[in-house]
Amino acid sequence: MISGLRTRLVLAFLLVAAVGCGTTAALTYREARNAILEQAQDTAVSSFRDQIQELHVNLPPNNEQMQGMVRGLARQGKPRNWWVYVEYGSVRLSSGTNPTSTVITPALRRQARATPHGSFQRVVKNGEPYLTMVMPVVFKTAQTGTGGRTQRPTGLTFYAVMRLTDEQANVDAMVVAARDGALPALAIALVPALLAARSVLRPVRDLRQAARSLGRGRLDTRIPVKGGGELSELARTFNESTAALERSVAELRRAEARARRFASDVSHELRTPLAGMLAVTELLDEDAAGLDPDTAAAVRLISSETDKLAVLVEDLMEISRFDARAAELNTDEVDAAETIRRTLLSRHWTDPERIVLDLPDGIRVRLDPRRFDVVIANLVGNALRHGRPPVTVALRTETRPPAPEEAAEGAADGTPDAPGDGSTHWLVTEVADRGPGIPADVLPHVFDRFYKADRARTRSEGSGLGLAITLENVRLHGGTVRAANGPDGGAVFVVEIPLTTSEVSV
Repeated sequence: MISGLRTRLVLAFLLVAAVGCGTTAALTYREARNAILEQAQDTAVSSFRDQIQELHVNLPPNNEQMQGMVRGLARQGKPRNWWVYVEYGSVRLSSGTNPTSTVITPALRRQARATPHGSFQRVVKNGEPYLTMVMPVVFKTAQTGTGGRTQRPTGLTFYAVMRLTDEQANVDAMVVAARDGALPALAIALVPALLAARSVLRPVRDLRQAARSLGRGRLDTRIPVKGGGELSELARTFNESTAALERSVAELRRAEARARRFASDVSHELRTPLAGMLAVTELLDEDAAGLDPDTAAAVRLISSETDKLAVLVEDLMEISRFDARAAELNTDEVDAAETIRRTLLSRHWTDPERIVLDLPDGIRVRLDPRRFDVVIANLVGNALRHGRPPVTVALRTETRPPAPEEAAEGAADGTPDAPGDGSTHWLVTEVADRGPGIPADVLPHVFDRFYKADRARTRSEGSGLGLAITLENVRLHGGTVRAANGPDGGAVFVVEIPLTTSEVSV
């Protein structure tokens, strides 16, 4: 398949050159062939007619007289010797050994009877070209009213057959010359074809490189505009488009930076008054028992909302650190099961009827304990709020073979992920509840910030950022987190963090 633009341009150029060469050669061949054959033909026909008209024939001729005439005509052949045949009634004589010729066609015999001026015909017999001529001998009678003389056939007809092998050889030589000249011409035409393709493809190549550079994020990429025409217009349009894109992206980045800075600044400014509010609400909670019921309910509502606001501010500050790429991992070697138990214990999630644990001991890995604590707390808290107990927290490790392309790269550079077969190890944490599950239209958005499955529900117990922070923390570890519905109902969240062999010990 011809898919390259350069190849198509070169082939199109060569096709045009080939058509031009072929057309020129065909026209030249036709004209030269006709000239060669007509020259030999006209010479032979004229000479044969003149010789017939100069004959002195006594009618009726005898065989000896006719034999002498055909031999004399054969010796005077022009431009080369020919065979002469004569017919008179039933008599058939020739200058050769055969009294008749198979080259003479019935059509030529009919012409002899139809016209007193004679006729000729080119015939190919057994692959050889011949010129056949016929000339009847006529009586010239009295003059007509126009000054001419009437002619009456005598019944004596002469035929001449001449080979055209020399003329055919000249024609064949012309064909060979045209063929031998066409091949070098096409080879020479290849040079301007390549030059033309290069000049046409240079702007296309520049555009491809510019588009590739643009795809890498270099929005200041421009194409030099040279000359005029469609390609220069294309380059100018590309430059205008990239300039507009650069301005738009710059404005979006500035707006995004302002939004991040605003969220970070607001969160930072809110921490100090929130700290005071939390201290006051703690005191109010302690004295709420001695207040009247309405005042106590108001105090507890303020305390609850203040706690939620504090959580929201902390989550906003955390997400702003991820957006600013300022989040870092502080890894340590920990027991994964014990870390999960401490997370649940610190939040008083220890009721066996609400939390079911499947945590094998002895799985020691290197990870960031604080961020892993946030991941587990957000997933379990989300399951308790939106699902139905009991919530199952399971922990395991998995060993997986490398992908084919990864195995090939590891074999090429000699640095597989792990000794031996290059397999990778994963720490897998699964949190599942027994609730109604996640609707299909909600699944793609569960990790979006502030996403609410029920648009009419404007308030929720969480900040709306918990799962988004979970996703960012898992990504920071190089892992993945996914949400699905279990086969028996309920939502299932699976966290997978890649580990090297040195990080896993059981």
